[in-house]
Amino acid sequence: MTTDPNTLLNDMFRAAVTSALPAACVPAHLPEPPKGRTVVVGAGKAAASMAKAVEDHWKGPLSGLVVTRYGHNVPCERIEVVEASHPVPDAAGEEAARRILELVGTLGSDDLLLCLISGGGSALMALPAAGLTMADKQAVNKALLKSGASITEMNCVRKHLSAIKGGRLAVATKARVVSLVISDVPGDDPSVIASGPTVPDPTSFADALAIIDKYGIEAPESVMRHLTEGRDETPKPGDPRLSDARMVMIATPQMALEAAAEVARKAGYEPVILGNALEGESREVAMVHAGIARQVVEHNQPGRAPCVLLSGGETTVTVRGKGRGGRNAEFLLALTVALDGLPRVHALAADTDGIDGTEDNAGCITGPDTLARAAAAGIDAKACLRNNDGYSFFAGVGGLVTTGPTLTNVNDFRALLIEAP
Repeated sequence: MTTDPNTLLNDMFRAAVTSALPAACVPAHLPEPPKGRTVVVGAGKAAASMAKAVEDHWKGPLSGLVVTRYGHNVPCERIEVVEASHPVPDAAGEEAARRILELVGTLGSDDLLLCLISGGGSALMALPAAGLTMADKQAVNKALLKSGASITEMNCVRKHLSAIKGGRLAVATKARVVSLVISDVPGDDPSVIASGPTVPDPTSFADALAIIDKYGIEAPESVMRHLTEGRDETPKPGDPRLSDARMVMIATPQMALEAAAEVARKAGYEPVILGNALEGESREVAMVHAGIARQVVEHNQPGRAPCVLLSGGETTVTVRGKGRGGRNAEFLLALTVALDGLPRVHALAADTDGIDGTEDNAGCITGPDTLARAAAAGIDAKACLRNNDGYSFFAGVGGLVTTGPTLTNVNDFRALLIEAP
């Protein structure tokens, strides 16, 4: 039985990530080779590692182009890998998207277009719609990221500012389309993952406008005009152009939580999966988790200690301060404050892609003594929370979890470990 809480928390996180590594989950889902050419395209934080997995197991000719985040490259021999910016798009991603769209347009009905889709693809494969510029998309992306909008809402807007997302990539080719998808969104909705470039889009220009209005986004005039005019709507469910496109979900947050649960079980801890698709403001979700942890400590409900509470999904942060840190640091700092040194409770929150927001850590780890250690070091936890400065808080108490890019992405991972009395 593993007795060190921090070791077990890290072991569970590693198991969650390992379950979603492309080398393990891509090969079994590769389609049959076509009569004609096989071309691979893709976008996301896992795109390069997915491409490498395809190369390693594909029999026959192969070519293509995928785009991934800076620092997430994996060398491939037959598939070109381009690195671009995330979460705010850049010119490298724009050029890669343009080349991908041109490439798929050269394919015929005997060819296979194998699309590798993973989280982050929406920003990485960014091709502005006609009449819009990359600066327009960057301005809207930055505003959305600070607004507290959910990933579903953000990607609704992104799809309607794009020439390639929201099913447009699939309708641009005559080839058979097969998409292998690693989910990083609550509910595993393929139309949301990387803004659904190969699947129908149930949202509309009107929906995108409503989101802009809801969060008070000050969008450029060209963006507002584009959304208001509403020309060239995305392909909708039932569109015959997408009837033969096939989508396979090869890794999900639920699979990752189940892998972590097995590690907990073997260590003698009862795993309790609270949900794989939890959303909301990070600090509010943290309050709920803290309340459940307290219920376990005081009443052995909904699990009997020793146990581990596991959850996934994607929280949001409405940025009001000027501090550093992603949504997992925000969640864990709010949890630390809410638990207020509650004995026997340890926790880890991290992004399975290895990067929490724009920082260099995957997430953070906390325990019953964290607040006391912070106070001894002169660090005010509540002041850090007000300033959205989770990164500085956990850096100050030695609580950062740093893995580097994991080359996959099944969203956020949260584990609260509660020791026996």
